Amino acid sequence: MQNCVLSEIESAAQYFQLYPDMVNLPFDAIEQAIQELLRSYERGKRIFLFGNGGSAALASHFACDLGKGTILGGNCKKRFRVLALTDNLPLMTAWANDSGYESVFAEQLRNLVAPGDIALAISGSGNSPNVLRALEVARDAGAFNIGLTGFRGGLMKRLCDLCIIIPSENMQIIEDLHLSVAHAIFSVIRQRLSTDILAKASIASQVAD
Repeated sequence: MQNCVLSEIESAAQYFQLYPDMVNLPFDAIEQAIQELLRSYERGKRIFLFGNGGSAALASHFACDLGKGTILGGNCKKRFRVLALTDNLPLMTAWANDSGYESVFAEQLRNLVAPGDIALAISGSGNSPNVLRALEVARDAGAFNIGLTGFRGGLMKRLCDLCIIIPSENMQIIEDLHLSVAHAIFSVIRQRLSTDILAKASIASQVAD
């Protein structure tokens, strides 16, 4: 993993002073990701998340938010079909041992991915070999590839249908904002699902009257 910090950070204040440079976030790409995830929800398609290190933790976190946090009062039967490929440690270590670490996500996807599913890859550098190989498998299977990365997108960018690039050269700032992007996406999706449920309930009530 590329871990590039261009300037020495000598205080917490100095670290947070880097944030004003992030005002030009790719909001259009984030909104498009929201639309694609909602579309997968409506169609009953699956969402696969994966990454390494901090990105692996975020993949699990994001899968939890989408899989559980979107279960609202009126949609308890319809749920996001979401899975973090980072969570099955025995399977990951088996593929790493037998085929190499570059295969730990790709080989899981070969068992599961289908046309119309979403592969959501998280990589600060955009160059992690196991992430790139998984995106290739997903693309060949007809999935929609979403990337969440930083720097200039790395090699991941060419494998994604949609790539959200945090415009920073600092890996820690990139990872901070990856979490913020994931929370923003989740918060908007939850609100839109809630609004839809209330609208449907209102219509049902009017019909009953």
